[in-house]
Amino acid sequence: MCKGLAALPHSCLERAKEIKLKLGILLQKPDSAVDLVIPYNEKPEKPAKTQKPTLDEALQWRDSLDKLLQNNYGLASFKSFLKSEFSEENLEFWLACEDYKKIKSPAKMVEKAKKIYEEFIQTEAPKEVNIDHFTKDITMKNLVEPSLSSFDVAQKRIYALMEKDSLPRFVRSEFYQELIK
Repeated sequence: MCKGLAALPHSCLERAKEIKLKLGILLQKPDSAVDLVIPYNEKPEKPAKTQKPTLDEALQWRDSLDKLLQNNYGLASFKSFLKSEFSEENLEFWLACEDYKKIKSPAKMVEKAKKIYEEFIQTEAPKEVNIDHFTKDITMKNLVEPSLSSFDVAQKRIYALMEKDSLPRFVRSEFYQELIK
């Protein structure tokens, strides 16, 4: 049982954070009535307007997060799966970093860096990603003078987390199993 914040076991803290995130999602004002639907479908949503991969392509995703993320259908399927588990913040952060690296204007870079930090990195951020203090400190130092590589360390940590945790769960999921039938 969880007692006192200082004495909370790591798993208890993670569970409390997960509950807080889920409650935060429920308390957000929906943009439309569709947002009120809880994403527990009997069958996974099929990504719109993307070509279904060949069996060979889909089978490659088991061993390569890169190949999954480079395929529009794979990315959409992975994102739908993570949303169904209320754990899409890592993928959203990774994608935000990829977009950030494409920015040419220093002014836009500062603006986007601030947005990414506030949304994903800072303590109690709405979609806070699970990175260690060392990585968070490096990222904060990098943001004093934002550059295209400001989020590289954090992005690599999140990529590794998705590769070790999210990808294996996706491969075992109905979302993926439907594709390889």
